[in-house]
Amino acid sequence: MALDFLILYEHTVREYESDLLLKLELERRGYKVEIRQLLDPKYRRLFGKDKPEVLVASCMYDNEAINSHVYNNIGHCDKIVNLHWEQMLSDTQEEGDWFNMNGNAKRCIQTCWGKRTAARLQAHGMEAKNTPVTGAVMMDFLRPEFAGYFKDKAALCQEFGLDPHKRLHLYISSFGYASMSEAEVDELSRMAGTDFRGFAATNRVSMAETLRWFDAYLGDHPEVELVYRRHPSEWNSPALEELARKRPNFHVIFADSVKQWIVAADSISIWMSTAIAEVYMAGKSCHILRPAPIEHEYDPVIYKGARYVTNYEEFCAAMAESDPPFPIERAVIEGYFDPSPRPAYLRMADLLETVYKEPPRDAPMGEGFTPHFNLLKYLALWGVHFLYRRKWEPRRVFAFCPPLAGFAQRIYGYVDKAYIPPEQIAAMTERIRPYVR
Repeated sequence: MALDFLILYEHTVREYESDLLLKLELERRGYKVEIRQLLDPKYRRLFGKDKPEVLVASCMYDNEAINSHVYNNIGHCDKIVNLHWEQMLSDTQEEGDWFNMNGNAKRCIQTCWGKRTAARLQAHGMEAKNTPVTGAVMMDFLRPEFAGYFKDKAALCQEFGLDPHKRLHLYISSFGYASMSEAEVDELSRMAGTDFRGFAATNRVSMAETLRWFDAYLGDHPEVELVYRRHPSEWNSPALEELARKRPNFHVIFADSVKQWIVAADSISIWMSTAIAEVYMAGKSCHILRPAPIEHEYDPVIYKGARYVTNYEEFCAAMAESDPPFPIERAVIEGYFDPSPRPAYLRMADLLETVYKEPPRDAPMGEGFTPHFNLLKYLALWGVHFLYRRKWEPRRVFAFCPPLAGFAQRIYGYVDKAYIPPEQIAAMTERIRPYVR
């Protein structure tokens, strides 16, 4: 029997939990569903006997994305639904072409977390039928219906060696550029066609001042445990290591989900992460720490007009507040994250079921789209996955040919980062299943 839905994910931490919740709900309704990563090998069965009726994508910006994510995975398909994981943008990004969809991507169904995103896409030429507001599935885990899904503070502290009797403060970092060298920033700027040097400098200044605040505060407040939730790009930061050595109540932790830490924390602060919406949906508040202004072209538009903490004295006062007001106006945050009484995963499943049953709403692979099969990528993915299963790193296997070794090693790295062991998938499934009724 052919697949009904194929869900493609890109970033494991960002997407997989939500994809799995959606998969379990669709299976509960009697559908056959499979989740695959974008860089998984391309299987011929998905072009034939297991060809899905609906392709559920993680992103879909232009014709090339349709070709890469859809045509090269399953062949022709006009029922394309994008889960649209990048919706918290800066004002510059909201006004630009890329994030407002190009070419035949406007004919795909671009799901929207809130009415503001739907209005923006429609203002840039999309039809209302292709911009349904579903809410954000990842927020469902913070709803009352999922009470008990996350560990409580005591259990989480025990797991990570923290004192559960102390006040647990969470800092959600976004200093991805602070750990990059000037050469790395220059290379990224060349690749993207955008000069990131100014924003990288803002990252470094803001991070250094924030850590200075933490150092002083933790020295005066040994009754506080501060968990620094680093950005994925902050994997090499001597400044974090130095502060962790100096202050025993400063902890750099990346394990477990940011939602888990939000639920367990007694207080929360943040720089510019879109996780501020998860703080709101968890029924909590937070402080936005801004030691230096952020360039508007990089600052998520949801932060516009928010209340900021800009110096150490304000930070100390903020830490003393027992129940601070949320720093972003309710109308703004709910405009981007629709607060429906019905969970988003059910609304998304309703949409997918409707798309499955009805004729295509549009023709994404119709006029204006030229399909082309990428044979090199097809062969490269099979080759890299063959090496990955045996833990043979391409840089060693192909050491005789540095260009080939470098190309294959980059793909190998992406595959390794996205890999989820079967036992972990099974555990996640059993954890979520009781909440799917």
